[in-house]
Amino acid sequence: MRFPRRRRDPVEVNLTPLIDVVFLLLIFFMVSTTFETRQALELELPESASGQPMEAAPVTLVVTAAGEYRLGERVHTAGTLGDALAAEAEQAREHGLVVEADGRAAHADVVRVLDRAAGLEIRHVRIATEAVATPQAETP
Repeated sequence: MRFPRRRRDPVEVNLTPLIDVVFLLLIFFMVSTTFETRQALELELPESASGQPMEAAPVTLVVTAAGEYRLGERVHTAGTLGDALAAEAEQAREHGLVVEADGRAAHADVVRVLDRAAGLEIRHVRIATEAVATPQAETP
């Protein structure tokens, strides 16, 4: 006796759920990754032997060697520094202001920042430095 064979459907691998999971992982990692905002700005911070490590403050003002001021992503001159700092004054009063001055920056540029901060009643001003590099002991 001859039995009829059942016709089998071809086996297919459904890739749709796999693609969905890959896109969800991609979105998760894109959202949860922190991005460095100042990658192209090269500063030579002065060294300090007695500096204390601190958490990053939300208001950071950078003084470059060329005498420019950077607050966030915007570049300011001495004339526009006061208005830009006034816009961030409330947050700076609450959390503090960090001044990242290049070691080659003019002293007058740093004093200008400190003067404007005092005029806006920002009392917690910290100056960013690098830790002093200790020489490595040579092992024989």
